Amino acid sequence: MPITGPYPTTRLRRLRQHEWSRDLVAEHRLSVNDLVWPLFICEEGMVIEIASMPGVVRYTLKTLPVAIKQAVDLGIRAVALFPVIDSKLKCDRGLEGTRPNNLLCQAIQIVKSISSDIGVITDVALDPYTNHGHDGVILEGDVANDETIEILTQCAVAQAQAGADVVAPSDMMDGRIGAIRYALDDAGFQKTMILSYAAKYASGFYGPFREALGSASQLGKKGKHTYQMHSANRNEALREGLQDIEEGADILMVKPGLPYLDIVYELKAHFHMPTFVYHVSGEYAMLRAAADNGWLDYERTLMETMLSFKRAGADAILTYAACHVAEQLSK
Repeated sequence: MPITGPYPTTRLRRLRQHEWSRDLVAEHRLSVNDLVWPLFICEEGMVIEIASMPGVVRYTLKTLPVAIKQAVDLGIRAVALFPVIDSKLKCDRGLEGTRPNNLLCQAIQIVKSISSDIGVITDVALDPYTNHGHDGVILEGDVANDETIEILTQCAVAQAQAGADVVAPSDMMDGRIGAIRYALDDAGFQKTMILSYAAKYASGFYGPFREALGSASQLGKKGKHTYQMHSANRNEALREGLQDIEEGADILMVKPGLPYLDIVYELKAHFHMPTFVYHVSGEYAMLRAAADNGWLDYERTLMETMLSFKRAGADAILTYAACHVAEQLSK
């Protein structure tokens, strides 16, 4: 019998009329298990507040246990540690990163002593330790790939020895995943996971992070375009992801997040690998600044942002707002 009448038989709004029905048919869900909390670790006596990141602070080794207890109480399952290094310990090769008892290694040991159930992800990069702010050794005016990898492998092994569960190379050197995998295995750390910053773009959204690390003033106007990816490129991200998988990466990550949701989707759709996304400092700072000026509802836009990462295909999200998100999810 033909359908007659002026109105559509399919009304998509029927499912939207009640909160319970909207929840029942929701295609993607966000939970506290999706969150990783990045933490900045500094020496005693350093400035704690980070002006460009309201609500985010640097933790000393003495105050770090407070943050870890907060994470555990909120149900956050993993933290990512980033060291803020005294300028006196920096050099042109970043060798402080290889020292077994450096600030980051001490922080790893503290976290693991507090809770064996919380995962520790560590940054494998030289920019916190170099006096020029770059992610590697500079030779003839550019970051040297292979010479940098030699030092990165030592950093990764030192972090694994301290108790890191996941080492996360963020430097974008070619071949560093394979070299780190070999070095970890050779040192007896076959179980240590590698989270690869597979698609890390040369982005303007990293400014507050570099302020937090104290590397912005050293980097000056010199960019990282010769090793981080061009923001115009999508296919290159697939090549990067494939290379890292073949070299032994356990997890892929896209950084930044919101401007590169298409890259998150592409990596997940092509490789079906665990895929993380980094809600970076600039993205966080924009939301906070707009909310602090009364231009946005912070809770609403923050949760919308988190859900967009899940919708794009992310399995986990590194965000400075992890505690705030966890609190919202518990309500």
